[in-house]
Amino acid sequence: MNAATLLDAQARDARDPLRRYRARFALPCNERGDPLVYLSGHSLGLMPLAARELVNEELNEWARLAVLGHEHARRPWIPYHENLTAGLVALSGARASEVIAMNSLTVNLHLMLASFYRPHGPRNRILIEAGAFSSDRHALTSQIAWWGLDPASVLIELAPLAGEDIVSEQAIEECLARHGEQIALLLWPGVQFRTGQAFDLPRLARAAHRHGCIAGFDLAHSIGNLPLDLHATDADFAVWCSYKYLNAGPGAIGGCFVHQRHSDAQPRDRHGGALPGARLAGWWSHEQPTRFLMESQFQAADGVAAWQISNPPILAAAPLIASLAVFLEAGIAALRAKSVELTDFLDELIRPLAPAVHILTPHDSARRGCQLSLRIAGGTSRGRRVFDALNARGMICDWRTPDIIRVAPVPLYNRFEDAWHFARALTQVLRSTP
Repeated sequence: MNAATLLDAQARDARDPLRRYRARFALPCNERGDPLVYLSGHSLGLMPLAARELVNEELNEWARLAVLGHEHARRPWIPYHENLTAGLVALSGARASEVIAMNSLTVNLHLMLASFYRPHGPRNRILIEAGAFSSDRHALTSQIAWWGLDPASVLIELAPLAGEDIVSEQAIEECLARHGEQIALLLWPGVQFRTGQAFDLPRLARAAHRHGCIAGFDLAHSIGNLPLDLHATDADFAVWCSYKYLNAGPGAIGGCFVHQRHSDAQPRDRHGGALPGARLAGWWSHEQPTRFLMESQFQAADGVAAWQISNPPILAAAPLIASLAVFLEAGIAALRAKSVELTDFLDELIRPLAPAVHILTPHDSARRGCQLSLRIAGGTSRGRRVFDALNARGMICDWRTPDIIRVAPVPLYNRFEDAWHFARALTQVLRSTP
């Protein structure tokens, strides 16, 4: 690390067309008021400054109007989720009738599984990646057990080959070819949370459908990170949270995609055939024109809204309005272009530290988002000491058991100078940590 490299980072920041967006987010600071180097947007995105005003507006409307706010607030509460549709369409590549903000990721996953995991005969297995996010795995095993099946024999967990860090699309295709007649559903991440590997979702959807399987995706680490085209991808469903790259705050409202071919009252497969069973229903999944007549007969809303179940949580949704406005203004294509340059720059700074640091995340920009996952030589205990020392120097990243430090330079608010400061701190910490 040298002064010329820092000057290079500063020069890149000076010509960055997105640099102005950093000022629209609240940056965590140390006790002296200096901004920390925040590289943990893959875990919790920073607060858009406009979020405070939007939440306060809803609090004021609640105080001013009480129940009348459902229809007469500045942004009426009954159709409040519609304020989020345009932004989610732009980021997901879905049609407006296919995407909705609702619930949380795991609740949405359970709702999707209730409709799309319908085991019958020998076709009762689910394919996921080994080391899947624990919430996904818990949801899957509980759904399998709900059907009276044994998760240990039904769940297929595909691991990387010995000596490798990632699972290739080819390996997934080969697994589907071997077990496809037994697999009811593929659930795969757009970006694997631990390694940062991004997957070719259209390829995986085609492979699943080729073998008669439902294709579902967890996009918690993808939406707002990578451009998506879910309608053309031909996924059956997808779910995500909004507190990572979407910057909607802790516990924020999640999101869901359901392909339009499933939008009638009876879920259907990609060939138009009816799937056994139906979706779970609730008040807000009832069609809007007759919802408040309180009739006993259920009439499903159009599109993905038929899975909505409950009215939107206004105070949890308001910050997402603020964040999506920034995304719409900046554009996901421009953000992705900066993300590639920024993450490549950080990769270039860290890679010479090998073998003291091993980067698990693919080197190819097309196979990753804005995350690098690092393994420190010397075992878990040394890796943890290095991580703690980085935090002590104002580097905010995160630790994933057993031995991974995850770093995410987010293009909306991170600078090339942030990447340089992290690489310099890592170099110094490695020298001083036994």
